[in-house]
Amino acid sequence: MTLRNRLGSLQTAVVCRGQSVPVAIDRPRLRTPADVLALLEHMTAAVQRDPFAGMATKARAVGHLAAVALKAMEANNLAARVELLEAVLKQRQSGSGS
Repeated sequence: MTLRNRLGSLQTAVVCRGQSVPVAIDRPRLRTPADVLALLEHMTAAVQRDPFAGMATKARAVGHLAAVALKAMEANNLAARVELLEAVLKQRQSGSGS
C-alpha cells in the first residue's frame, strides 16, 4: 500500500471505538524527505491528542511514526550530501574545462 493510499484512508475516516469519525487532513505534497517529516510531526501530535486511544495504542503508534521519521531524516541527510557532492563535481568540471 502506498503512502498516498494510506493518507487517503486517513482522510476518509479514523476508527475510534467502532465509530467512524471524519478527519479533515489537507493532502500534503510529499516530494522530499522534509515533507514526510513535517507530516509525521503532525500525525504524531494527532495521535498524542486522541482521547479515545489508550496509552499502549498511543505508544505503539508513536513508536512506529518515530521509526519512519528516523528513516526520513536519514534520507533527508543523504539527499543533502548528494546535492553537496553534485555541486562540488560541477564546480570541478567547470574549473577543469577552461
